[in-house]
Order: sequence, then C-alpha cells, then structure tokens
Amino acid sequence: MKHIKVLGPGCARCKATYANALEAVKTSGVEASVEKIEDFEAMLKYDVLGTPVLVVDEVSKIKGRVATVEEITALLRD
Repeated sequence: MKHIKVLGPGCARCKATYANALEAVKTSGVEASVEKIEDFEAMLKYDVLGTPVLVVDEVSKIKGRVATVEEITALLRD
C-alpha cells in the first residue's frame, strides 16, 4: 500500500493537489492512503521551502506546484 501526503497551509494550490491525489488513487486502482498535512512543524520534517509538496512513501516527489492527476498516477505505479 502506498502512502501519499500533501503538505501545505491550505491554499488553493494545496487543495488542488490534494484533490488530484484523491482522483489519482481512485482512477489508478492502486491501493493508497492520502493525507493532508497543514501543520507547519510537521512540514519542516520534509524540508519544505515551497508548497504544495507531494510526498509518496516518505519521499518528496513534487514541490512548489500543483501535481496533475496523470503525474500522481505515474508515481503510484512506479
């Protein structure tokens, strides 16, 4: 099972990335959990300089921009 985290303070780009992550999990058929992290101290553990950040299995994959459904789906299948 994959674990996805979307790090960000709750801005529109963070919400879009979270929604895209949920859609990617739904359409990919890959078993995964999706978690939204808005706590600043928790985000610091991932060396966050810009948000949103997409983390897959504790590895930061996409930083500072909205990840598309297609990009997230590809990461889930790797």
